Amino acid sequence: MVEVEPQQVKEWLDEDLAILIDVREHQELVMFSIDGAIHNPMSAFDFDAVPSETDKRLVFVCAQGIRSRQIGEYLLQENKVSEAYNMTGGVAAWAQAGLPKRD
Repeated sequence: MVEVEPQQVKEWLDEDLAILIDVREHQELVMFSIDGAIHNPMSAFDFDAVPSETDKRLVFVCAQGIRSRQIGEYLLQENKVSEAYNMTGGVAAWAQAGLPKRD
């Protein structure tokens, strides 16, 4: 599992080099969401919804970066993905960096 800073994730998203998977729960999304993120909540995580055949980087995100790390590590351990990234600090770090949220 590779840690990546929010600014790097934003660049990857802008260049269409990454898929962002938000594992927070539904009620957390109303507070802050990142445009283009795929919602797949940890409590009902659908492993089949994670793209397995893609050339894009799979970046997982949650509120602080803890749940997303757990999901990514599990997917790696179970060989469901060959590479996974965790956005350091989660959406809190994204917001603190002043990066845009979904309107």
